[in-house]
Amino acid sequence: MTGGRQELMRRIDQALGRARADLVIKDTRFLNVATGEIAEGDIAICGDRIVGTYESYDGVREIDGRGLTVVPGFIDTHVHCESTCVTPFEFDRCVLPRGTTTAICDPHEICNVLGERGLTYFLESAGRMALDLRVQLSSCVPATDLETSGARLEADDLVRYRDHPHVLGLAEFMNFPGVFAKLPAVLDKLAAFQDRHIDGHAPLVRGRELNAYLSCGVRNCHETTSADEAWEKLRKGMQVLIRDGSVSKDVHALAGVIGPETSPFLGFCTDDRNPLDIAEEGHMDHLIRAAIKLGAPVAHVYRAATWSAARGFGLFDRGLVAPGQRADLVLLDDLEDCAVNTVIKGGAVVSAETFAGRGPVDPVGLDSVRLDPVRVEDFRVPEGPSARPVIGVLPGKIITERLTLEVPQRRGEAVADPDRDILKVCVFARHGSNRNVGRGFVRGFGFAEGAIASSVGHDSHNVCVVGASDADMAIAVNRLIELQGGFVAVRNGHVIGEIALPLAGLMSLNPFETVERELKDLRASVRAMGCPLAEPFLQLAFLPLPVIPHLKITDMGLVDVDRFELVDA
Repeated sequence: MTGGRQELMRRIDQALGRARADLVIKDTRFLNVATGEIAEGDIAICGDRIVGTYESYDGVREIDGRGLTVVPGFIDTHVHCESTCVTPFEFDRCVLPRGTTTAICDPHEICNVLGERGLTYFLESAGRMALDLRVQLSSCVPATDLETSGARLEADDLVRYRDHPHVLGLAEFMNFPGVFAKLPAVLDKLAAFQDRHIDGHAPLVRGRELNAYLSCGVRNCHETTSADEAWEKLRKGMQVLIRDGSVSKDVHALAGVIGPETSPFLGFCTDDRNPLDIAEEGHMDHLIRAAIKLGAPVAHVYRAATWSAARGFGLFDRGLVAPGQRADLVLLDDLEDCAVNTVIKGGAVVSAETFAGRGPVDPVGLDSVRLDPVRVEDFRVPEGPSARPVIGVLPGKIITERLTLEVPQRRGEAVADPDRDILKVCVFARHGSNRNVGRGFVRGFGFAEGAIASSVGHDSHNVCVVGASDADMAIAVNRLIELQGGFVAVRNGHVIGEIALPLAGLMSLNPFETVERELKDLRASVRAMGCPLAEPFLQLAFLPLPVIPHLKITDMGLVDVDRFELVDA
């Protein structure tokens, strides 16, 4: 109590000018996201709080703010840190210097592999990070019963973590068909968190079904891909989180929704964004920049990325350049271009020293690929009707089409037809509980020979592989087993590119700069195979996600997501 009182006394004295502030940004401009105005003056900071604006202050340390514009720190409202392919500590090093000072994380990737061990890993990591990582409790482990995951988390498992200081509530509730079916295990999780924040996941959920979903306490959605869908969700009180990841890029479709009336009910998120895209384009700074370039009002874009995001998650201590707010600030060279000059986190200037002494938590799940070596015959698809359901990949989207195409058959089996861009796709269960193999066909990868394989396969993260040749597919999968997870590209019997992701088969143990270079080399290798996709491995990783329309594939087989049932390949 005494320490708290002393800190309040310090804030009062520094705000009144009786004592020099710990830090002052002098003679600067700042964006007031409450009023939309560009103000001028000093910003005084005591400890981790802003204590003065619109007045003149002296500081123990002073930053010359001339030529700069100060905005609140950016908030990524929905991210799977595992999808950056690096550890939480490396994620921190990668994005905090770009202005992302708070991130709302759902660790359901690692939880679907390791269960509570994965959740504990992220909670421990959050306590050591410089940025403020808030951890939502993964609601869908597994996401459905149409796949094999490495673990299960039920309502009682999650409730034990409700009061952890880094936990806000329940993570994205993907099993919306289970909500409508009133499945007991689904409703138990929702009931246990009625007094907490519940994240949504409602792609193309409309009308009465959206009403039913929202009536269960769900507050937001990051799966909105059209303006029409966004307006319906906004009209029904749902916060829309505008996403731009490495695959799903929705800013272009939704920038026109951003305005004075809507910005308090919006936010931005990356969901899944790898270090190469962060290096080439940016993180939250990229989303802000892109929305402004598309004509969205500057002040309202920043409001959505800061104040609105904070309020949507009950974080009332951040999101404004104002007294009493956390001193999480971004100093910009250019407001419209979101050109980051300096980042202040908790009242301290971010530098290389910010991360010193914040060593990562010991890695877990280094033996998570529990799959025996595969043979060429494991990929065989038995002969059947020539017209078959084929997954249609849509570049830049995780929604897929359900196509019906003629698939050639030879010697009693259905085979790939690279000349028509029909490749084989298989999913192998990798968690050791069974030897399931899902087999089917996919269009959209475009290469005429070779195969690519991944141990990242949302959300149960079984091994998924696409190829023109069964032999190359087998080589790719067996190399993944040797690596204990990662991405592999094979052509004409030779591995031409790979990245090892041994931490739960999802994350590298290398620095983000190394992963960035590896991803760049791997991308070039797959492009040389003739693949036109910007992010082929991430497009592959979303083929097994049976909660995103329309046709997907898991270790159990092809899934008609619209009907939520398995279908014949």
